[in-house]
Amino acid sequence: MVEHDRTGAGDPREELAARLRLLQGLSKRGVRALARDAGLSSSSLSRYLGGRTVPPWPAVIALCRLVQRDPRPLRPLWERASNPLPAPPKTSRQVPPPAPPAGAPRPPRNDLPRDVPDFTGREAELAAVLDGVAGSRVIALDGMAGVGKTCLAVHAAHRLAADYPDAQLYLDLHGFTEGRRPLDPDRALRTLLAALDVPSEKVPQDGGVEELAACWRSELAHLRAVVVLDNAADADQVRPLLPGAGPSVALVTSRNRLLGLDEVPPVSLDVLTEQESAELLARASGEADGPEGRLARDPASTAEVLRLCGRLPLALRLAAARLRHRPGWTVGILVERMAEGASEFDTAFAMSVRQLDRAKARLFRLLGLLPGSSFDEHVAAALADVPLRSARAMLEDLLDAHLVQQPAAGRYRLHDLVHQHARRATTEQDSPAERDRALTRVLDYYVHAAAAADAAMPFLSLSREASVDRPPVELPHFQDKIAALIWFGTEYLNLLAAFEAAEEAGADRHLCELPRFMRAYFARRCGTTMLNGLFERSLAAARRLDEPLQLAEAHSDLGFARYNAGRMAEASAAYEAATALVLRTGDIRAEAELTMRRGYLRWDEGYVEEPLGLFRLAGKLYADAGCPMGTAHATAYEAWALLQLGHREEAAQLARTALEIPHDDGAWPPTLTALITLGVAIAHEDPDEAVGHLHRALALAREDGHQHNEAWCLNCLGVALRQMGRHEEALASHEQAFALLDALFEDHWKIHFLSAYGETCRLAGLPDQALRLHRQALELAPKLGNRHAEALAHEGIAAVLDATDPAAAAEHRAAGRAALPESEPGV
Repeated sequence: MVEHDRTGAGDPREELAARLRLLQGLSKRGVRALARDAGLSSSSLSRYLGGRTVPPWPAVIALCRLVQRDPRPLRPLWERASNPLPAPPKTSRQVPPPAPPAGAPRPPRNDLPRDVPDFTGREAELAAVLDGVAGSRVIALDGMAGVGKTCLAVHAAHRLAADYPDAQLYLDLHGFTEGRRPLDPDRALRTLLAALDVPSEKVPQDGGVEELAACWRSELAHLRAVVVLDNAADADQVRPLLPGAGPSVALVTSRNRLLGLDEVPPVSLDVLTEQESAELLARASGEADGPEGRLARDPASTAEVLRLCGRLPLALRLAAARLRHRPGWTVGILVERMAEGASEFDTAFAMSVRQLDRAKARLFRLLGLLPGSSFDEHVAAALADVPLRSARAMLEDLLDAHLVQQPAAGRYRLHDLVHQHARRATTEQDSPAERDRALTRVLDYYVHAAAAADAAMPFLSLSREASVDRPPVELPHFQDKIAALIWFGTEYLNLLAAFEAAEEAGADRHLCELPRFMRAYFARRCGTTMLNGLFERSLAAARRLDEPLQLAEAHSDLGFARYNAGRMAEASAAYEAATALVLRTGDIRAEAELTMRRGYLRWDEGYVEEPLGLFRLAGKLYADAGCPMGTAHATAYEAWALLQLGHREEAAQLARTALEIPHDDGAWPPTLTALITLGVAIAHEDPDEAVGHLHRALALAREDGHQHNEAWCLNCLGVALRQMGRHEEALASHEQAFALLDALFEDHWKIHFLSAYGETCRLAGLPDQALRLHRQALELAPKLGNRHAEALAHEGIAAVLDATDPAAAAEHRAAGRAALPESEPGV
């Protein structure tokens, strides 16, 4: 990511030029050397750096690639510089500023909880934190539960925000959250990288925590960010999360001293002094003004409140909240209520809970059963089995009583100590059957909500409806796929926690269904490693249920996860196990989905005739199941397979058929595949229509913001233009596709495009470049297990060598035939 430079912020051209000058500085090259290496003229580059001319977008990408920076953050600025808005007319009236244009850069991420207005004392500790980060950039705050570690860390982070403007991040590591496992470094790093909007394709999917930590440090190295890592269990948990080189800082809190972090200076917190405790109690209760307040009139009872609270900020605030909301109470009554408790913490918590009516007290207790770190009103409504409106009102009352916290609008959480109290209270007051029913309702909610979000993303999946128990009365409304993706991102850790809770509770049906509705989001945002682990455990649950359909779908889902991870042999074995079970169940939709997946696998294994038959069979099965979206999907892929076999007319006809199949407006992938297939198939016969179809597909991909599909469209446009003899345009289209892939840092995706690009280079009279591309494909294909691409690479090399080295060309053709399965024809 390119560092933010505030120079020229009022003029997009000047700001873009400033960013380009920053790139030049990173390159350590003069103008002439930089222009030469970027393929630009030095005079043009001088105009770009001086802000006199807006460079074309490929020039920006070329400069970014030289210094290994992602160009995408510069795109909105480049668009504004290329199309400047007209100056607003002068007026004597004040008018609100215009809304930011579409595509404007997002503001820096700020996850910090609210800074408490009654922050009291801690001058020495605050100074130690602020001075410490200036020297070591990492500070560890330790102390007993409720002593105010998080409060001080958040307060310090707010003080530091102006000096660290690129991001202010907060992550609860749950090191001491009762009923929850501490957040492992893998999940913590993925959450932090997602908070920085790091594209999933740049996040390592395999290789362990070390690679993720290196990616995290690399991203932070170019930012000025402050990160609060709250509630750490030990040094091993937090060590991979610390920043490396660069200016970013981290504040770590833990109940234990993190002795393993030798290089990190500690700041240990004790309880407040008596004076600070009295001041905090007065400020938090609203009794700070004048000598006539209740605290001043009864100093003995006030001293007893301070004693019962143990001079702990959390207990003091809970006691103050009761006093503030009970104007008829004396301090003596407060002492009597607090004295009924069993401990300093439980005294304050129980006293607050006793002020609630029965419904609110029941909700508070049940909140102790929630498996996630935060929750919304929908979860609370499902937990308590109450209407959404009632849940919302009760949460607001609990928020006023400081029994729940609100880290962000619409999101709630329990402080660790409050969570422990609620958990103990529900164990003591609610029957095991009631607790089981409440947890089941929460698990039901997450399955049905995930299913609803998954259904709002039809371009990613064809999932069936959820079948676990009864659906909640009210689910979130997902207006479109963007809303669904945001929900999945917000609930990511909660969904994983719900899966863990389901496994601990023996809720096998939830274990089977929850990953099924999460797979589309995970495949798009979270990679394959975790998804494989979830489906392994889901398969174990399906075996315990011993229901043929659940077991068949579990095998199929695990096979698809294996396939996406490149574990072809394991995927094949899983599909084989699923096939016999699916046929026994007679579920046509499940059979259709499995058939499509087997087609993808066989294609990558080097088969072409067999996948063609599988796609054709899947289309028929989807039609029999009454699923037009699935039929269009299968028909489009059948057309694509026919095109690879050289059956252009039949491929074009099938692609038109797929486009005519009615399906929901949001379900555009069958349309995308069919448009691409049709455009390439008719390139010879009707160039204008072909280009029109391919440009429509490209527009769809760009509308969705899916750059992998955009690259696919550009590459196929290059193939079609090559077939029309328009070699220069074809090369430009291929180059755009590969520029996108370079920007995404996804070299493995190039296996689908290298041979086509190489063939275009050969026919355009660029044999050396063609050989380089085909040899790159030949090196990559065996690593990915893509035998068809391997055979294509051999054939491409042979075509280039025919004129200069016929013997070597013959050897490559023989190797290409050997790369394919024996039952398949040559390329």
